[in-house]
Amino acid sequence: MSYKTALRLWRHPTLPVVILALVLALTPPIFADVRLPKIFGDHMVLQRDQPLTVWGWAAPGEQVSVEFLGQVTSTSASAQGEWQVELPPAQAGGPHVLRVTGANAIELQDVLVGEVWLCSGQSNMEMGVGLCLNPEEEIAAANHPQLRLFQLPKKLNAEPQTDVEAAWSRCTPETIVQGGWGGFSAAAYYFGRHLQRELNVPIGLIQSAWGGTRIEPWIPPAGFAAVPAVSDIYEQLQLRNPRSDQYKERLGTVLAAVEDWLNAARAARQSETPVPEMPTYPPELLLPNGPQQPAVLYNAMIHPLVPFALRGAIWYQGESNHTEGMLYTEKMKALIEGWRSLWPGGAFPFYYVQIAPFPYGDEPSSTLPKFWEAQTAALTIPHTGMAVIHDVGDLDDIHPKNKQEVGRRLALIALAKTYGQEVIYSGPVYRSLRIKDDKIYLRFYHSNGLKTRDGAPPNHFAVIDQERGGFVNAKAAIVGDEIVVSAPGVENPVAVSFAWHKLAEPNLVNAAGLPAAPFRAGAVPERDLLEMKVPEAGDYRLVYDLDLAKLGADIHYDIDNSTAITAPFDRIAYFVELQPSDGETRFLYVSLDAFTDDLKMIGVPTLASGAHFQQPVAQMNVWSNTGVQNGIGLTGGYIEFWPNNYTSANAAAVPGASQQVYDFGDQPVDPTDGYGSMQLHNATAEQTLFAINHWRRGERADIGIGNRDERHSDWTFAGNAQSYSVKRLRILVRDRR
Repeated sequence: MSYKTALRLWRHPTLPVVILALVLALTPPIFADVRLPKIFGDHMVLQRDQPLTVWGWAAPGEQVSVEFLGQVTSTSASAQGEWQVELPPAQAGGPHVLRVTGANAIELQDVLVGEVWLCSGQSNMEMGVGLCLNPEEEIAAANHPQLRLFQLPKKLNAEPQTDVEAAWSRCTPETIVQGGWGGFSAAAYYFGRHLQRELNVPIGLIQSAWGGTRIEPWIPPAGFAAVPAVSDIYEQLQLRNPRSDQYKERLGTVLAAVEDWLNAARAARQSETPVPEMPTYPPELLLPNGPQQPAVLYNAMIHPLVPFALRGAIWYQGESNHTEGMLYTEKMKALIEGWRSLWPGGAFPFYYVQIAPFPYGDEPSSTLPKFWEAQTAALTIPHTGMAVIHDVGDLDDIHPKNKQEVGRRLALIALAKTYGQEVIYSGPVYRSLRIKDDKIYLRFYHSNGLKTRDGAPPNHFAVIDQERGGFVNAKAAIVGDEIVVSAPGVENPVAVSFAWHKLAEPNLVNAAGLPAAPFRAGAVPERDLLEMKVPEAGDYRLVYDLDLAKLGADIHYDIDNSTAITAPFDRIAYFVELQPSDGETRFLYVSLDAFTDDLKMIGVPTLASGAHFQQPVAQMNVWSNTGVQNGIGLTGGYIEFWPNNYTSANAAAVPGASQQVYDFGDQPVDPTDGYGSMQLHNATAEQTLFAINHWRRGERADIGIGNRDERHSDWTFAGNAQSYSVKRLRILVRDRR
């Protein structure tokens, strides 16, 4: 048939329809060929001693048979083209062949039976062998026929997915560096290598990790729903689920608003009047578009693996959640129980790494220890274990390179808790304390011969007295199976902390050389930070106490002693406490020679107070935990108190101040009852000590201690008051001497 003849036939008014009908009748359904998800493939490892679920797709109603180790199990595909069979448990060994037969046949070669572990988390789990310690030597030696690797690509999705683009491979020097970030996960590889050597069975490692990700993207919706502390995230997910009642109801409201707008817009066009603003689509209904949103990595990188039989999971994550303290424990519950609810095996082992010490910028030193505390608390979840790595971290690199030891310690936990071997798998973990006289006696689980790795006395202990002061560094000694802790001047110790600093690399270990986990214990006295941190506080009297959450156009102090204090004073002090929602309290105390003798003018400089000061101040004494310069008798003090608006112009010619940005040398301008500035500075150090600006805005006021890490160091335009869960100002004076 010529081209022209074919073209004339195709242009016939009915023939194309007939041809299309014949093609559809003769074309097999889309699932005619039996298919398997990619988690099943050549070189895979199947979990020993567990029922083995095999699943896939075929034509609706198609008969499918699965043959393995001489046994055949058959089923029919559902109306949706899905099928699933369960094979009986198998013993370790191989290589074997797995056959799947339907309209076509699939034959998987080199299948082993052994131990399968899911390895997940963020960058320290993703970090490949090629980026870690001794890469050339380790890569050259990575020839392990009984160790198999499966590395998922980094994907996210709003909906649970059924398959991934990945394949199993034998562990060789070539495959260990393929893909990922420097190759296959080093932590996972060294974990699997140690298990394979000790158990002498095949090991399958499934890497599902993504650097920089939080824990929430890995948690399934069911996990959020099961934990009350994070159930609000489940509600958020429901609003993004087109099948949920919440989504349909909210979308209905949106559609009604759009209909109303369309009607109004048409009427406005007809009457030639302005069209009202169009409704915006609510962000809570938008599909996720980034890897940090809840459940999106579970959907794309975990759900496709369910219900492939596993022995357990290892987890190395937390750096991206490290500021949230005990809330992380609740999220760990959601993750672990959420995953366990999806696999037939139920409460499979879940072992994880306590993240290493690291500076994390200028954040408070206790933020990271509070996170370590949350990770330790997750050990209350059944069938979990934690590898402590404080001795193999790197304070200069958030990605420590010694993943050999990380993997080994995870493997020790598995060998002891999953495989029943008699090995020491944990360093000392706090158990109990007793107090006698001026000493605290500490006992530990997993002590097994307490010692220090450097032969020096145990370090990084601190104690606090019942009556006075804060935590002070303590001396510690090993006495039998106890640690005895004391400190000069602490006569009645009531609480102790260990390694309670983000940079702590303590030397306490047990006989196996495994490090002790950070902790705090005892009853810390409820004492005022001013009393605890400022030695001279006892010499001053309180004039004003103000909860800065109550800022507004009119200032109403919680305590106002300004009329009751009549004695002359020679010094004024300010004590500011700010607690971010994700960290410890930051404080600053500054006292200085009195710049006025009127108590009405030392508080917030509203128009009603009559306060207006722009001048040097003398003899500053500063105590703070925020990085500003501390010291006695500091020079360079400068005050900027006024109710006015102000510009950045350095009209007062303060040395070192800028003409372009707001800092310690600004110019008040009209209106007088304007933006408002209550600032004290150390101009010599080019530092703002504290700032309270724009107080009439209440929760949108500017509040800060130290220099702001933005263009304007004095917190102008910060609008950040609402970011602090606690914010308090106290103003004091010292009677004239």
